[in-house]
Amino acid sequence: MQKDLGDFNALEGIVARLRAPDGCPWDREQTHSSIKPYLEEEAYEVLQALDEQDTSKLCEELGDLLLQILLHAQIARESGEFEMRDVIRGIATKLIRRHPHVFGEAPAGNARDVALEWEILKGDEREAGRSVLDGAPKAMPALSYSHSIQRRAAGVGFDWPEYKGILDKLVEEVGELRRSASKREKIHEFGDILFALVNAARWQDVNLEEALRLANERFYRRFRHMEEECSRRNRVLRDLSFDEQNALWEEAKSKVG
Repeated sequence: MQKDLGDFNALEGIVARLRAPDGCPWDREQTHSSIKPYLEEEAYEVLQALDEQDTSKLCEELGDLLLQILLHAQIARESGEFEMRDVIRGIATKLIRRHPHVFGEAPAGNARDVALEWEILKGDEREAGRSVLDGAPKAMPALSYSHSIQRRAAGVGFDWPEYKGILDKLVEEVGELRRSASKREKIHEFGDILFALVNAARWQDVNLEEALRLANERFYRRFRHMEEECSRRNRVLRDLSFDEQNALWEEAKSKVG
């Protein structure tokens, strides 16, 4: 084993050793399918570290995510599908091709111009007959998928001309929810409201998945404060009146943010 564990080749060697016939029994049994849950979990742990702005934790979680990539590449290598160098070559080639304003002679505009050009270049690469929306994986969380397909549609000009129109649409959808009667109608209208919210957030450059994760975390901290205060005061949260619970909630908001 190489002494410099900061070397990428050393890490590749470790993963290959784990998958070797005399390596780790657990690692040897894994397949592309069996380790899918770990890839998803590690990606979310990276997002959590970013939300917490914990750079030490981010460094560690990026390593865990990189391990999942290396495991998939090693499994593919063993079956003759592709190797890690093919992964690296593929993304390097794509980056150069999609940045002609950096690696070629194309003029460099502002960030919005670059984003539009990116979508045009992606369109040139797309197989004939495929939708511009097909590049968004449907396994994504629903809010993220909604943002992705709306962004792709906007990239070919299908978008609101101004932000006010989106807000008006949101108000319209809330009105339709108020008038909905059946469970099926309510599900439909809630979906339309969420879709409109994603659009509004996209226009404001807000990631709704991140916004909701942070809101969930705030609720968790505040609710834990309420539970701890009840315990300290020898009270039971469920026995408090609505006004008492609300007062405790406001206290939690002021103390834990």
